Amino acid sequence: MDILLNLLLLGYLSVANFGHPILEAPESVIGPWKGDVNIPCSYDSLKGYIQVLMRWRVQHDSYPVTIFRRDSSGDHIQQSKYRRRLQVSHEVPGNVSLQLNTLEMDDQSHYTCEVTWQTPDGKQVVRDKIIDLRVQKWPVSKPTVTTGSSYGFTVPQGMKTSLQCQAWGSPPINYVWYKEQTNGQEPIKIGALSTLLFKPAVVADSGSYFCTAKGRVGSEQRSDIVKFVVKVVYFPSSLNKNTGRTMTSNSNSTGIGVGKGRGLPVFAIILIITLCCVLVLTMAYVILCQKTSRQETSDLGPLSFLEHVYEVNGVHANEVGDSEKTVRVAVFTSGCSSDKPASQALSNNYSDGSCLDQEYQIITPINGDCTCLLQTDFPDYEV
Repeated sequence: MDILLNLLLLGYLSVANFGHPILEAPESVIGPWKGDVNIPCSYDSLKGYIQVLMRWRVQHDSYPVTIFRRDSSGDHIQQSKYRRRLQVSHEVPGNVSLQLNTLEMDDQSHYTCEVTWQTPDGKQVVRDKIIDLRVQKWPVSKPTVTTGSSYGFTVPQGMKTSLQCQAWGSPPINYVWYKEQTNGQEPIKIGALSTLLFKPAVVADSGSYFCTAKGRVGSEQRSDIVKFVVKVVYFPSSLNKNTGRTMTSNSNSTGIGVGKGRGLPVFAIILIITLCCVLVLTMAYVILCQKTSRQETSDLGPLSFLEHVYEVNGVHANEVGDSEKTVRVAVFTSGCSSDKPASQALSNNYSDGSCLDQEYQIITPINGDCTCLLQTDFPDYEV
């Protein structure tokens, strides 16, 4: 008869839970006083089931109080006591675990994880789990020493590394680092933090280290001694087969040493020198052109500032009975009194009188022809 009843109950539970998500959580969790604790709660996501509501509740006196709520509008912390101390996981689907920081003794209570899903046919299914949280004042555990480098406790010189001291217990936990002495004396204190930094590590840092941890409850605990070694690394050199001498890798194929750093290639150096030479020659050419231009301008004399318009005509000057070519200046006067003939030999003939509207025609012999320069609209001047 009992077997039949058990089978009926098992069948009922199977029908009731068939196809629905199932919450998984422990019955109880222990957290350290003044420390942090994680209260697990999770479920396996099923196709067609959508989480519409999630709540964490805590038992106060005789009734539960909602301290966290997650719905379509987001996350909401309902009690001010838990603000900045409470977090609920959301990165992994189905993981709704509760994280409580800085536990106090009054945080010890019954916590309920409740999740509501919407089924494929539009109905809602609610499941919950109750977890008992107990807060204890734990004495500090024996600390362990680890290294923050993939090299372990043997590192090359010049590398940045660290030694880390870790212990479990009710915080705050105070850490102290010690280094053993080679002459049998008492260890020396070298640090008061959980992490001992070497930046960078040198050969003198090699030695035996250990750390101690002291919490609110219990006695001070000491870690095992670890041996930390810093090695000097020598870079390999290649052997020259022809001379039997070692040649460092800091020399290039041309025999020019580049020192500790990496030098420029030969073609880059040649290119830079070529560009510098071209720049110097260009600057010298520009300076020479400027000096030549200034010298030509100064040779024009006081008439260089005058800007006149000339008309040049070629005139053939051959006089009958005279084999030599002569230069003649024909002066045409207008508005100026003069008794001299209109054409006369080239000579210095200046007048103190003011002449207006004068026109000059200067004839010079060039290759059997004569060039006629006609100046018009000459400005007024007195000599």
